[in-house]
Amino acid sequence: MLDLTIAIPVKNAIGHLEGCLDSIPKGFATKIVVIDSGSTDGTREVALKRGVEVIDFEWDGKFPKKRNWFLRAYPPTTCWVLFLDSDEILTTRFRHEISRVLPVSNKSGYWLNYTIHFLGKPLRGGYPLKKLALFRVGAGEYERIEEDRWSTLDMEVHEHPVLTGEVGEIRTPIDHRETTGIRAFVAKHNEYSSWEASRIHASESATSKRARWTWKQRTKSLIVRTPLCGPVYFLGSYLLMGGFLDGSRGFLFALLKGAYFTEVHCKLRELKEDRHQSLQSTCCNGEVAAE
Repeated sequence: MLDLTIAIPVKNAIGHLEGCLDSIPKGFATKIVVIDSGSTDGTREVALKRGVEVIDFEWDGKFPKKRNWFLRAYPPTTCWVLFLDSDEILTTRFRHEISRVLPVSNKSGYWLNYTIHFLGKPLRGGYPLKKLALFRVGAGEYERIEEDRWSTLDMEVHEHPVLTGEVGEIRTPIDHRETTGIRAFVAKHNEYSSWEASRIHASESATSKRARWTWKQRTKSLIVRTPLCGPVYFLGSYLLMGGFLDGSRGFLFALLKGAYFTEVHCKLRELKEDRHQSLQSTCCNGEVAAE
């Protein structure tokens, strides 16, 4: 048994949670906990039926969000914590790799690799999906971003853990089986793009926080400032990273993700224009009052 807590944040995830829990054999990890944001579809019952502890979380729109709140309010007593989404499956090869690596590790955390499913099948090409979701308890927490309901996202999505110490990588991927359909895919990325634009806009006056960004975060921040960000992502994903290997599915996936980056750019421009107009209005009102 690994000295590991597997924390699964959920909200109305009944369609995925069973498969996720089934991929974690009994005796594999010291503890499994589900952190629930008021599910109404029977998600809680699925977890409780399997003897998994359920912790209720209600977000107030500000820091901390779900993962940091869990780390602070219910700090795991194990050496390691793995944050696992309900649509992610631990494959046999992944379990074997971390069972071999963690007991002798001197690292503070590990980047994890994930498969990407689109239109019913896993993709072979395109930009890889990586997350820093496995780390030592006490080595750090997800970066702190002050926000006041920029969106309805109550869980850290693009925030990365800020850890003290060396970080490694687990090569074997977790199987990310996102199967909610294109409607949900588009709606989710609409939420993500609004949050991303607000976060980048707010960071323009917070250089100390930008200094802690990963190179990927800094690169994304620079790319979305140009109107060519969508085409740049599309060409990189489809041509340079082998998206063409998946035929029309690879083409469509790159197209939709390119549109996502274009959304971030447009929303960022809109925020800047709103701020500019607000400053102009304040300035004009001040001049009128002075007269």
